[in-house]
Amino acid sequence: MIRTILIDDEPLARDIVKYYLADHPEIEVVAECCDGFEGLKAIHMHKPDLIFLDIQMPKISGFEMLELVEDKPAVIFTTAFDEYAIKAFEVNAVDYLLKPIDQLRFDAAIKKLPSRLNQKDNTEAVLAAAALSPAQNNRVVVKKEGVIKIIPTGDINYLEADDDYVKLSTVDGVFYKNKTMNYFEQTLDSNSFIRIHRSYIINLAQVTKIELKEKDSYVVLLKSDIWLPVSKTGYVKLKAALGL
Repeated sequence: MIRTILIDDEPLARDIVKYYLADHPEIEVVAECCDGFEGLKAIHMHKPDLIFLDIQMPKISGFEMLELVEDKPAVIFTTAFDEYAIKAFEVNAVDYLLKPIDQLRFDAAIKKLPSRLNQKDNTEAVLAAAALSPAQNNRVVVKKEGVIKIIPTGDINYLEADDDYVKLSTVDGVFYKNKTMNYFEQTLDSNSFIRIHRSYIINLAQVTKIELKEKDSYVVLLKSDIWLPVSKTGYVKLKAALGL
């Protein structure tokens, strides 16, 4: 038996999936959720093999919810999302169903399940590709002590590499995201964020001063009274960004 959870803010969309699943008795629906917060709780509680996941939902998107799931189940996206995302799914072999969902297309997706269960690597690839979409780069969703927080990128002072995590210093404190500095360098708005060092990315709006520390070595002062090192490459990029 394949245990599944339906995560979609549209009751009709969930009803259609349940109706189509009636022809697939090997799949058991163990929970229904109307947003990403409920979805996270249900995944933690039921540990499903599969989820049907909408992308555009209130509060947090399907992508953002999936980033916070540690042990990711197989995913079939149910979406009216843009062509960019669809191409990402196709390339990375994670299935998707376009709304309104057609039963023949639904049945075809179910037939692929045996070979796609537990394909975490493919799910991660889709998330990485989707993150490059402009719709995904204006906020960061984190989880701290069991609480989910949505951080507008404008509230980030700077980012710092910290082993397998990136530390986000914000107006509301420090948070950690299990991503890489390269990920944030690619996804954050390059007009607002500059990588000044292999270990630091700064919000340009936070810069108050640049000083020469020693020969060919610079530091930058942020509004939060934090001094950060600037590499030679970072200094060139920083000057160009500030029009110096």
